[in-house]
This record gives sequence, structure tokens and C-alpha cells, in this order.
Amino acid sequence: MYKLFYAPGSAAMAPHAALEETGAPHELVLVDTGSNAHKKPEYLKLNPNGRVPTLVDGEHVIYESAAIMMHLADKHPNAGLAPAPGTPERGLYYQWLVYMTNTVQEAYIEYFHADYYAKTESAQAEVKATSEARLQPMFAILDKALEQGPYLLGDKFSGADIFLMMMARWSRNMAKPATTYPNIRRCVDLVLARPAVQRMMKAEGLS
Repeated sequence: MYKLFYAPGSAAMAPHAALEETGAPHELVLVDTGSNAHKKPEYLKLNPNGRVPTLVDGEHVIYESAAIMMHLADKHPNAGLAPAPGTPERGLYYQWLVYMTNTVQEAYIEYFHADYYAKTESAQAEVKATSEARLQPMFAILDKALEQGPYLLGDKFSGADIFLMMMARWSRNMAKPATTYPNIRRCVDLVLARPAVQRMMKAEGLS
């Protein structure tokens, strides 16, 4: 049985939904980030970065949301989370998943954790505004890619679309959320309609 350490609405959303897609038995372990449980020694033994999610798979521990997604796709090929290895579609799946975690998510870190980059409130506000502006052309790139849609791989759903849904949700309080881009909205709506994703949302108490 898998064990997923998570916090509601965090980067654990995508791996949690992927677990639901696989149908594999799993246990959810809530990490109360509000009380800094992710910084306590017992959790840092699992994930020295002090972040969620963390997946325990038997004797193995894996962290980083995108890495967990790739791991689950490889272990459960029948779940349809990724195209077959060695195909052009698999390369495109890697491209979008890595783009979102390496480029888009990095901008989100600035947005949600401006205090990492600046000390004063005014400087933090500037960092946050800059990161929000940086995200817009990234959303535009994703929206353009989805013109061939409805998914990032065309007519084939993958775990990359789950990751996109998570990225889009994080923008919901911005002046121009990701879902104001029509092709992103179409993809997100399709992902949210999936029973596995609905189970994840319900379990995490999200709307």
C-alpha cells in the first residue's frame, strides 16, 4: 500500500488524483502545514526539504510532485497516466510535466512565498506582482498548446493534464486566473469531471 503525505490544495493534489486514477490501495497522511508539521524532525527524515507531498512506496520514499507522477505512471501503465515509453507522445508528456514543475511552479513559489525573496512588505508585494505577471505568458503558452486539445497530448488524457489542473487552481485568486484562457478552461473542466479527481477533491475538502 502506498502512503501519501499531503496538505489540502498543495502540490500533493496531482499525485493524490493520480493515485485515485490507478485504483491502487493508498493511505493519506495529513501534514498540518499550519502548525509547521512539515518542518518537524520526523517528517524531515522522509523529506529533508520540508515540503509536501511525499510518497512512501514500500521501502522507498519519493518526493517532488512531478517525480511522484512519473513514478505512478510507470508502475501503473494501465491507468493511462502516460503514453508508452519511447514514443513521441511520451516525450511530449515529459516536456509539459517538467515545464510546469520547473518553470510555472517556480513562478508560483515567488507568488506564494514572496518572503523567501524579500524582507519588507512593500518589496514582497512587488515580488508577488512580478510573479503574477510572469505567469501570464506561461499560461498563454499552455493555452496555445491546448488548441490541438482538449488535452496537452491532443485527444489523449495524461497525468500532465492533472498537473495543469492543479497549476490552474492555484491562480484562482489572481486578477487573471489561468482558467480565463479558454483552452486551459476546457482542459481543466474535463479533468475536474473525472471520477478519480472528484474523489481527490472530496477527500481534501476542496471546491
